Amino acid sequence: MHATLYKIAPEALWRVAEIEGRFTGAPVDLTDGFIHFSTRDQAVETADRHFSGQDGLLLVAVDASALGEKLIFEPSRGGALFPHLYGELPLSAVKWVKPLPIGADGRHAFPDMEP
Repeated sequence: MHATLYKIAPEALWRVAEIEGRFTGAPVDLTDGFIHFSTRDQAVETADRHFSGQDGLLLVAVDASALGEKLIFEPSRGGALFPHLYGELPLSAVKWVKPLPIGADGRHAFPDMEP
């Protein structure tokens, strides 16, 4: 089990969640019926594949143990297991939120992440 999971979210959407006290997901999450997360090892590829060139993003670190049985690891790209949350993300599970800017190389510049 991964202790920390990561959600890449547009800052404007995340700030609304902070005001409302709950995060129900980004449009893709709502369409798919679950909130998409990545493990530490998956986050960079997720950013490259799904958020390439997008500015104004945040990296949200989440305590996986606080998500309970609604968190399920399911096969996705190439059979890799990705964490999906079937329900709202309780903001009490959030460890930290950091900017995810685009670096000089055109890719997202990730902050220090917990193992």
